[in-house]
Amino acid sequence: DPCRYFHCKRGKVCHVDKHGKPSCICQDPTACPSTKDYERVCGTDNKTYDGTCQLFGTKCQLEGTKMGHQLHLDYMGSCKYIPHCTDYEVEQFPLRMRDWLKNILVQYYKRDLDTSRYLTEKQRTKVKKIYQNDKRLVAGDHPVELLLHDFEKNYHMYVYPVHWQFHQLDQHPVDRLLTHSELAPLRASLVPMEHCITRFFQECDGDKDKLIALKEWCHCFGIKE
Repeated sequence: DPCRYFHCKRGKVCHVDKHGKPSCICQDPTACPSTKDYERVCGTDNKTYDGTCQLFGTKCQLEGTKMGHQLHLDYMGSCKYIPHCTDYEVEQFPLRMRDWLKNILVQYYKRDLDTSRYLTEKQRTKVKKIYQNDKRLVAGDHPVELLLHDFEKNYHMYVYPVHWQFHQLDQHPVDRLLTHSELAPLRASLVPMEHCITRFFQECDGDKDKLIALKEWCHCFGIKE
C-alpha cells in the first residue's frame, strides 16, 4: 500500500493515482466517520462541526481563501455563548492557571507511584519536591486572595509547572516559540471552562508577532526573568 507510510497533514488524506503514486488531497468532510455528541467541536467561524475530521477537511477545501485562512479549531464541544472576559477576570486567570498546572503535575506524580509513566525520571524528581512540600496548597476551589498569597509565599513551587506546560506545547517544531496550532490543544479544551484563555494568550504576545516566546509566556504567568 503506497499510502501506508505516506503522511498527510490534518485535513488531508492520502490518495493513489493511476500510476500508483501517493499524494495528499483534501478530506471530503461528508466522508468523515460518524462521531458522538461529545466529539463535536466549535470552529472560529462559530459553527459546530461533527469532529475535527470535518473541521479540518472543510478548512482544507477552503485553502487559499480568506475564510480558509481564518478557520481554526476554537474549542472542544458544540458552539455556545462564551461570555466576554473582563479586565478583572483576565488579571485573575494566571492565578488559577498556575495552581491548575501545579496540581496536574502532582496528579501525574501520584499515578506514577503505581505503574503508569506520565513523567520522565527528571520530571518526577522536580515534581517530587513540590509533592513532598508540606506547605503545598492542595487542590480545591480557592479564593483569588489565597492563590495570590500562596504564589507570593511559595513562588518556587510554581516555576517548574509553568515551564513544563510551555515545553509540552512546544513540539512542532521545538523552537521555544508557540504558534496558534501549538496552543490549540490547551486552548480548545479550556475555553468552555475558562473563557478568558483566548484574551490571555492574545495579550501574552507582547510584540504581536503571533508567536508566544518562552520569555513572554513566563512574564504572563508572573515568573521572574
